[in-house]
Amino acid sequence: MINELITLIQSQEEELQRLLELLETQYKMIMSKDVFGLEGLVDKINECGKKIAKQEIERRNILGDNGIVEVVNNSNNDELRENYNKIKRTLNSVISQKETNDMLLKQQIIFNNKMLEIINPRREIKTYNSYGNLSR
Repeated sequence: MINELITLIQSQEEELQRLLELLETQYKMIMSKDVFGLEGLVDKINECGKKIAKQEIERRNILGDNGIVEVVNNSNNDELRENYNKIKRTLNSVISQKETNDMLLKQQIIFNNKMLEIINPRREIKTYNSYGNLSR
């Protein structure tokens, strides 16, 4: 079971590395405003996510009701601990990069909406309500 788990963690770590590379590419495209490149990257990111999810299901099948932390701590296998720590670091990097990309995309969407509002303002007549505030 331990050797099977080590192999699975190693392959999962490789997939997480690929996902991290894709997210870093996404970051560069966001910064350079390459919309068409971003669109092409979506399928690759989704495919990588599906592979990682399948591996996670395999891991859960191997471990059963035991948690990964519990198995790693109870085993006296240094290779398992090393691979587990490596995948944790990679996963933290992936999460950080994803959050950064999400924040940048949201900022760009807000900026684009504001610019569209300036370019094409609402044409409806604004009136005041009973509280003295503008209503639309």
